[in-house]
Amino acid sequence: MARILLVEDNEMNADSLSRLLRRRGHDVICASDGQLAVNMTCEHLPEIILMDVGLPVIDGYEATRRIKANPATKSIPVIALTAQAMSSDRALSLAAGCDDYDTKPVDLQRLLGKIDACLNGAMIQSDKG
Repeated sequence: MARILLVEDNEMNADSLSRLLRRRGHDVICASDGQLAVNMTCEHLPEIILMDVGLPVIDGYEATRRIKANPATKSIPVIALTAQAMSSDRALSLAAGCDDYDTKPVDLQRLLGKIDACLNGAMIQSDKG
């Protein structure tokens, strides 16, 4: 399956989602803040990034901008994850360079579909997919 960088500052959320993804066969690495996400992306070159947008140090929007500005990491798909379900949040995510957007709490089946679509080059870019 895929190497996924899960960027989530809530330890319980990160633990729960990473376990679910590992059960599906994915290799999951975790970052707890935006700067660590940028650093780990360069170091590990994951196949996809699940990016919480409300992060310490630098937020998920800025972390995504930095990842997408780097020629070595710009092609890695990023799915924004946020508890905010407003259309403006989706627009901010896409404007920052995210390839797709999903809301929390995570619907695992929907998220897995978005992960598969991104890995296969078919960006969904919808709220409910």
